Amino acid sequence: MTRQGSILLVEDEALIRMALAAMVEELGHRVVLEAGTIADAGVNAMTGVFDLAILDINIGGYGIDPVADVIEKRGLPFFFITGYGTAHLPSLFRRRTVLEKPVSVEKLKATIDRLLPDDEPSRT
Repeated sequence: MTRQGSILLVEDEALIRMALAAMVEELGHRVVLEAGTIADAGVNAMTGVFDLAILDINIGGYGIDPVADVIEKRGLPFFFITGYGTAHLPSLFRRRTVLEKPVSVEKLKATIDRLLPDDEPSRT
């Protein structure tokens, strides 16, 4: 079993963010930071304490690229969710995992399990 992880969740649609947070918690993890704007996401990416980030690709019409870049530079794992398909994925991050909305619990679990190995201590 994967260890309990602390999650940064970036999604601009409040209802979708709430549903994703519930799914994450159902899987035994904790959403410790949430953002619905690029500005809030950027602050959380720079200063937040989390093990993994789940990033919507389009936040209020803005690309998630700068936020993903900060998280990558910190050496933290992340993956993308989108309703737009992989064509809108930031070019520098095309090798990253992308889940299509609506996200199933099974795919969410498999992705989190793969990115949060159980041999690392939690950062929270």
